[in-house]
Amino acid sequence: MKFNSTLIEGILLKRYKRFLADVRLAGGQEITAHCPNPGAMLDITTPGLCVWLTGYPPESPRKLKYTWELVKHNNVLIGVNTSHPNSIVEEALQKKRIPELASYTTWRREVKYGTNSRIDFVLEGPNLPRCYLEVKNVHLKRDDYAQFPDSVTLRGTKHLKELEAMKKQGARAIVLYIVQREDCDLFKPANTIDPLYATTAYNAMLQGVETLCYNCRVAPQEIVLNQPVKVEL
Repeated sequence: MKFNSTLIEGILLKRYKRFLADVRLAGGQEITAHCPNPGAMLDITTPGLCVWLTGYPPESPRKLKYTWELVKHNNVLIGVNTSHPNSIVEEALQKKRIPELASYTTWRREVKYGTNSRIDFVLEGPNLPRCYLEVKNVHLKRDDYAQFPDSVTLRGTKHLKELEAMKKQGARAIVLYIVQREDCDLFKPANTIDPLYATTAYNAMLQGVETLCYNCRVAPQEIVLNQPVKVEL
């Protein structure tokens, strides 16, 4: 997934009200950027961290002319925009870079299913069961593990139960964690942050819901799927 324009580098001053971040640009100008991440963003909102932004022209109808895209923490580039993982996954599907899903030939995005829910992808292919694929964004690393979620997520727990219901109906059901950083080889649910989610993820696995995880190569030019990460539930 290539960025549409050259990212603008700056220094994070503060993140607040969930969706706002103040940043000092290289020339000293201080601006307010949209923060496209509703989570706690643990460890990556410390003032002084280097960040990269998408900038929009003055004539853009957007109220905020900048969007926060990347942050550097412990010398590692991390993607913060939670809208990107679905695009990263779709690009990977097109290029057959996810072996577990390479046999599927068509897919639809944002399909209604379950109880007032939408699934990120429904995949189909000849002589294959319909596949319900839920994509989750991951940035948090604790010890040697990428972890999800970084705050309590009742919505995420609901998604797991919806996937479990699809599996019971004979479909294939998968939750795919996309780690927007390259320095993670292991993944587990963040049971100290949201024990209900972790327990639900384990129970869903026992009922046949598949769990996949991939990390990403992150650069100011693009974010691309990199390699599988071992899942430990």
